[in-house]
Amino acid sequence: MRILYLVPGPMGRTPEGKAEVQRRGNLLKSYAAPGTEVGIEDVPEGPASIESMYEEYLSIPATARRAVELENEGWDALILGCYGDPGLDAFRELISIPIIGPGEATALMAASLGHRFSIITITESVIAATERQIRNVGVSEKLASVRVVGIPVLQLHDDRQRTVEATIEQGRKAIEEDRADALIVGCMSMGFLEIAEEAGPELGVPFLNPARVSLKFAEATVGAGLTHSRQAYMTPPKLATGEVSSAVELLHATA
Repeated sequence: MRILYLVPGPMGRTPEGKAEVQRRGNLLKSYAAPGTEVGIEDVPEGPASIESMYEEYLSIPATARRAVELENEGWDALILGCYGDPGLDAFRELISIPIIGPGEATALMAASLGHRFSIITITESVIAATERQIRNVGVSEKLASVRVVGIPVLQLHDDRQRTVEATIEQGRKAIEEDRADALIVGCMSMGFLEIAEEAGPELGVPFLNPARVSLKFAEATVGAGLTHSRQAYMTPPKLATGEVSSAVELLHATA
């Protein structure tokens, strides 16, 4: 099977960004099962990082256009490369292959591993959006808390040990004060730093890396011959009736 990780922004527009895209691609390949081909790419437009709802919305149009193209290019599944799953419902309306949202996938997985889970994420600016995301997934009764390390996305790499220590501190508080028995890393950049793999053994509870879990979720979905329901994610009417011939044309369609 062929699975592509799609970054909803221009991560690779600088030499440092290109190196990071390649590094993440190599990690994904190391997570993949034998026989799984994994690709990674970004899109040319959008925010440099996503730390607010506004930035989530900015990331959607270019990502949607590329998702449609990738289905036509023959990929079996896509992974939306942002923990907040921006535009996930819209993408499922436009394409028929599975597209996995890391936030959704890790919430469903964590809900199956314990009674209550907490999410350790970046900054307070995403707490409300993360709580709403979990409500939309349908497992909010299992959400113990959303806690933050207080480090913006673009600074997570500057001092990885500081990020690990802050994650362990917040994870321990989630377990002791919020009664969480499983944890989720609520940021893809933290995921690709493999924070969960280091912090999990010390904290003694399942700690989910959204990069690893979303890839395994995609493999399982494709392997089972499944994709999202067309009753749940209906094709936009203008596309379904042929009033427009492509998702791009929807941007210019008039009532």
